[in-house]
Amino acid sequence: MAVTQYYGTGRRKKSVARVRLVPGSGEIKINNRNIDDYFGLETLKVILRQPLVATKTEGSFDVLCSVKGGGFTGQAGAIRHGIARALLKVDEEAYRPILKQAGYLTRDPRMKERKKYGLKAARRAPQFSKR
Repeated sequence: MAVTQYYGTGRRKKSVARVRLVPGSGEIKINNRNIDDYFGLETLKVILRQPLVATKTEGSFDVLCSVKGGGFTGQAGAIRHGIARALLKVDEEAYRPILKQAGYLTRDPRMKERKKYGLKAARRAPQFSKR
């Protein structure tokens, strides 16, 4: 009764997603909640499904993922990265060129810029007054 599972870890900003692909009907669960309950914005759901749509495997795998840290956009990006990495374990020769060309395998290096001393935020200076 061993079910084939494919794992992938995705990261984006402060978010880390552990993604598991299981052959199934295409159901997506995030932290044991349905995708519609977890993400309110439709754009985030589209971002999340991009690797599945690109490889034409949208209805063939159930996506079960656990995600921590960051905000909703970062979490959606982390899940997308994790799904793309898990799809490589399914069939690397077929999916790698598609996912690589779309840019889903590259971890986005952009991070929050640190706050500097003398400023209120990373680049926000205190309000200037002549007098």
